[in-house]
Amino acid sequence: MFPIRDENPSRSFPFVTLLLAAANTAAFIYQALLGPANEAFVVRFGAIPWEITHGGELPGLPEASLTGGPAVLTLLTSMFLHGGFMHLAGNMLYLWIFGDNVESLLGHFRFLVFYLLAGLGAAMSYVLVDPNSTVPMIGASGAISGVLGAYMIHFPKARVHVLVFLIWFIRVIRIPALIVLGFWFVLQLVNGVGALGTAQTGGVAWFAHVGGFVAGILLVLIFPKQKSASPVRIR
Repeated sequence: MFPIRDENPSRSFPFVTLLLAAANTAAFIYQALLGPANEAFVVRFGAIPWEITHGGELPGLPEASLTGGPAVLTLLTSMFLHGGFMHLAGNMLYLWIFGDNVESLLGHFRFLVFYLLAGLGAAMSYVLVDPNSTVPMIGASGAISGVLGAYMIHFPKARVHVLVFLIWFIRVIRIPALIVLGFWFVLQLVNGVGALGTAQTGGVAWFAHVGGFVAGILLVLIFPKQKSASPVRIR
Protein backbone atom coordinates (compact mmCIF):
# COMPACT_ATOMS: atom_id res chain seq x y z
CA MET A 1 0.00 0.00 0.00
CA PHE A 2 1.36 3.38 -1.03
CA PRO A 3 -0.46 6.53 0.23
CA ILE A 4 -1.04 9.31 -2.29
CA ARG A 5 -3.40 11.66 -0.41
CA ASP A 6 -5.92 11.87 2.43
CA GLU A 7 -9.42 13.24 2.90
CA ASN A 8 -8.64 15.25 6.02
CA PRO A 9 -8.63 19.00 5.27
CA SER A 10 -6.29 21.18 7.31
CA ARG A 11 -7.68 24.14 9.30
CA SER A 12 -4.62 26.32 8.77
CA PHE A 13 -2.00 26.92 6.09
CA PRO A 14 0.83 24.41 6.70
CA PHE A 15 3.71 26.82 6.23
CA VAL A 16 6.04 24.89 8.62
CA THR A 17 5.40 21.69 6.66
CA LEU A 18 6.24 23.56 3.46
CA LEU A 19 9.29 25.14 5.09
CA LEU A 20 10.58 21.72 6.14
CA ALA A 21 9.98 20.34 2.65
CA ALA A 22 11.83 23.32 1.16
CA ALA A 23 14.76 22.90 3.58
CA ASN A 24 15.09 19.21 2.71
CA THR A 25 14.86 19.96 -1.01
CA ALA A 26 17.44 22.76 -0.80
CA ALA A 27 19.83 20.49 1.11
CA PHE A 28 19.39 17.78 -1.53
CA ILE A 29 20.10 20.21 -4.37
CA TYR A 30 23.24 21.33 -2.55
CA GLN A 31 24.28 17.69 -2.16
CA ALA A 32 23.76 17.10 -5.87
CA LEU A 33 25.91 20.12 -6.74
CA LEU A 34 28.77 18.72 -4.67
CA GLY A 35 29.26 15.89 -7.13
CA PRO A 36 31.83 13.34 -5.94
CA ALA A 37 32.36 15.38 -2.74
CA ASN A 38 28.84 14.43 -1.62
CA GLU A 39 30.09 11.17 -0.10
CA ALA A 40 32.41 13.00 2.29
CA PHE A 41 29.62 15.49 3.03
CA VAL A 42 27.28 12.66 4.07
CA VAL A 43 29.92 11.12 6.32
CA ARG A 44 30.52 14.54 7.85
CA PHE A 45 26.91 15.45 8.60
CA GLY A 46 25.21 12.04 8.78
CA ALA A 47 24.58 10.46 12.19
CA ILE A 48 27.17 7.73 12.77
CA PRO A 49 26.33 5.66 15.88
CA TRP A 50 30.00 4.92 16.70
CA GLU A 51 30.78 8.63 16.84
CA ILE A 52 27.73 9.35 19.02
CA THR A 53 28.51 6.60 21.54
CA HIS A 54 32.27 7.23 21.59
CA GLY A 55 32.08 11.01 21.54
CA GLY A 56 34.60 11.48 18.75
CA GLU A 57 35.40 11.09 15.07
CA LEU A 58 35.87 7.74 13.39
CA PRO A 59 39.60 6.95 13.19
CA GLY A 60 41.20 7.40 9.80
CA LEU A 61 38.63 9.69 8.19
CA PRO A 62 39.93 12.15 5.59
CA GLU A 63 39.78 15.82 6.55
CA ALA A 64 36.76 16.50 4.31
CA SER A 65 34.72 13.94 6.28
CA LEU A 66 35.53 15.26 9.75
CA THR A 67 32.56 16.74 11.60
CA GLY A 68 34.58 19.53 13.17
CA GLY A 69 32.23 19.78 16.13
CA PRO A 70 30.32 17.65 18.65
CA ALA A 71 29.19 14.44 16.97
CA VAL A 72 25.82 14.73 18.70
CA LEU A 73 24.93 17.64 16.38
CA THR A 74 24.75 15.19 13.50
CA LEU A 75 21.57 13.82 15.04
CA LEU A 76 20.02 17.08 13.81
CA THR A 77 21.88 17.67 10.55
CA SER A 78 21.25 14.10 9.36
CA MET A 79 17.49 14.81 9.23
CA PHE A 80 17.93 17.09 6.23
CA LEU A 81 20.13 14.89 4.04
CA HIS A 82 18.98 12.24 1.57
CA GLY A 83 20.60 9.46 -0.40
CA GLY A 84 18.85 10.07 -3.72
CA PHE A 85 15.89 11.68 -5.44
CA MET A 86 13.45 8.84 -4.71
CA HIS A 87 14.49 8.86 -1.05
CA LEU A 88 13.69 12.59 -0.89
CA ALA A 89 10.49 12.34 -2.95
CA GLY A 90 9.02 9.52 -0.87
CA ASN A 91 9.73 11.30 2.40
CA MET A 92 8.33 14.62 1.19
CA LEU A 93 5.17 12.94 -0.09
CA TYR A 94 4.49 11.42 3.34
CA LEU A 95 5.28 14.75 5.00
CA TRP A 96 2.86 16.58 2.69
CA ILE A 97 0.03 14.08 3.13
CA PHE A 98 0.16 13.82 6.92
CA GLY A 99 2.13 16.84 8.12
CA ASP A 100 -0.47 19.55 7.49
CA ASN A 101 -3.03 18.01 9.83
CA VAL A 102 -0.54 17.45 12.65
CA GLU A 103 0.69 21.01 12.20
CA SER A 104 -2.90 22.28 12.41
CA LEU A 105 -3.42 20.16 15.52
CA LEU A 106 -0.35 21.41 17.38
CA GLY A 107 0.15 24.90 15.97
CA HIS A 108 3.05 26.01 13.81
CA PHE A 109 5.82 26.49 16.38
CA ARG A 110 4.91 23.42 18.46
CA PHE A 111 4.80 21.34 15.28
CA LEU A 112 8.35 22.39 14.42
CA VAL A 113 9.55 21.45 17.92
CA PHE A 114 7.58 18.18 17.71
CA TYR A 115 9.12 17.33 14.34
CA LEU A 116 12.68 17.92 15.51
CA LEU A 117 12.18 15.99 18.76
CA ALA A 118 10.64 13.06 16.88
CA GLY A 119 13.63 13.08 14.54
CA LEU A 120 16.04 13.07 17.47
CA GLY A 121 14.12 10.19 19.05
CA ALA A 122 14.32 8.26 15.79
CA ALA A 123 18.05 8.83 15.42
CA MET A 124 18.73 7.80 19.01
CA SER A 125 16.73 4.61 18.47
CA TYR A 126 19.01 3.78 15.56
CA VAL A 127 22.08 4.50 17.72
CA LEU A 128 20.84 2.39 20.64
CA VAL A 129 20.05 -0.62 18.47
CA ASP A 130 23.47 -0.61 16.79
CA PRO A 131 25.81 1.62 18.85
CA ASN A 132 28.99 0.51 17.08
CA SER A 133 27.75 0.96 13.53
CA THR A 134 29.98 3.09 11.32
CA VAL A 135 27.29 3.61 8.67
CA PRO A 136 25.94 7.19 8.51
CA MET A 137 22.19 7.53 8.89
CA ILE A 138 20.55 10.26 6.81
CA GLY A 139 17.01 11.18 5.88
CA ALA A 140 13.88 12.85 7.20
CA SER A 141 11.99 9.58 7.54
CA GLY A 142 12.60 9.29 11.30
CA ALA A 143 11.01 12.67 12.00
CA ILE A 144 8.24 11.97 9.48
CA SER A 145 7.60 8.64 11.21
CA GLY A 146 6.79 10.71 14.30
CA VAL A 147 4.29 12.67 12.23
CA LEU A 148 2.69 9.39 11.13
CA GLY A 149 2.40 8.22 14.74
CA ALA A 150 0.74 11.48 15.78
CA TYR A 151 -1.64 11.34 12.81
CA MET A 152 -2.70 7.78 13.58
CA ILE A 153 -3.52 8.68 17.19
CA HIS A 154 -5.57 11.79 16.42
CA PHE A 155 -7.07 10.99 13.01
CA PRO A 156 -7.51 7.20 12.98
CA LYS A 157 -10.70 7.31 10.90
CA ALA A 158 -9.41 9.73 8.26
CA ARG A 159 -9.61 8.15 4.83
CA VAL A 160 -6.32 7.73 3.03
CA HIS A 161 -6.13 7.04 -0.69
CA VAL A 162 -3.54 4.34 -1.30
CA LEU A 163 -2.21 2.60 -4.38
CA VAL A 164 -2.58 -1.15 -4.14
CA PHE A 165 -0.58 -3.31 -6.55
CA LEU A 166 -2.50 -6.48 -7.40
CA ILE A 167 -0.25 -8.49 -9.71
CA TRP A 168 -1.26 -7.14 -13.15
CA PHE A 169 -3.21 -4.01 -12.28
CA ILE A 170 -3.16 -1.10 -9.86
CA ARG A 171 -6.12 0.18 -7.85
CA VAL A 172 -6.64 3.25 -5.68
CA ILE A 173 -8.68 2.47 -2.56
CA ARG A 174 -9.75 4.47 0.50
CA ILE A 175 -8.62 3.01 3.83
CA PRO A 176 -8.80 4.42 7.37
CA ALA A 177 -5.52 5.92 8.54
CA LEU A 178 -5.41 3.51 11.47
CA ILE A 179 -5.08 0.58 9.08
CA VAL A 180 -2.67 2.28 6.66
CA LEU A 181 -0.31 3.60 9.32
CA GLY A 182 -0.70 0.61 11.62
CA PHE A 183 0.28 -1.69 8.75
CA TRP A 184 3.20 0.61 7.92
CA PHE A 185 4.47 0.46 11.53
CA VAL A 186 4.21 -3.34 11.71
CA LEU A 187 6.14 -3.59 8.44
CA GLN A 188 8.96 -1.40 9.83
CA LEU A 189 9.08 -3.44 13.04
CA VAL A 190 9.16 -6.79 11.25
CA ASN A 191 11.90 -5.63 8.87
CA GLY A 192 13.86 -4.15 11.77
CA VAL A 193 13.73 -7.34 13.81
CA GLY A 194 14.65 -9.34 10.74
CA ALA A 195 17.73 -7.17 10.19
CA LEU A 196 19.06 -7.58 13.74
CA GLY A 197 22.44 -9.25 13.88
CA THR A 198 23.13 -8.82 10.16
CA ALA A 199 26.09 -6.89 8.82
CA GLN A 200 25.22 -3.22 8.38
CA THR A 201 26.58 -1.92 5.08
CA GLY A 202 23.77 0.52 4.31
CA GLY A 203 20.09 0.28 3.48
CA VAL A 204 17.06 1.27 5.53
CA ALA A 205 17.39 2.24 9.20
CA TRP A 206 14.24 0.37 10.21
CA PHE A 207 14.51 1.05 13.91
CA ALA A 208 14.81 4.78 13.28
CA HIS A 209 11.33 4.52 11.74
CA VAL A 210 10.07 2.49 14.68
CA GLY A 211 11.60 4.84 17.22
CA GLY A 212 10.32 7.93 15.43
CA PHE A 213 6.79 6.52 15.24
CA VAL A 214 6.73 5.69 18.96
CA ALA A 215 8.27 9.06 19.82
CA GLY A 216 5.58 10.80 17.76
CA ILE A 217 2.81 9.00 19.66
CA LEU A 218 4.31 9.87 23.04
CA LEU A 219 5.05 13.47 22.12
CA VAL A 220 1.64 14.23 20.65
CA LEU A 221 -0.02 12.94 23.81
CA ILE A 222 1.84 15.46 25.96
CA PHE A 223 2.08 18.44 23.61
CA PRO A 224 -0.58 21.17 24.07
CA LYS A 225 -3.10 21.25 21.22
CA GLN A 226 -4.59 24.16 19.35
CA LYS A 227 -7.94 25.16 20.83
CA SER A 228 -9.43 25.18 17.36
CA ALA A 229 -8.14 21.68 16.59
CA SER A 230 -11.29 19.79 17.61
CA PRO A 231 -11.91 16.54 15.76
CA VAL A 232 -13.83 16.62 12.49
CA ARG A 233 -16.36 14.09 11.33
CA ILE A 234 -14.85 11.96 8.62
CA ARG A 235 -16.90 9.58 6.54
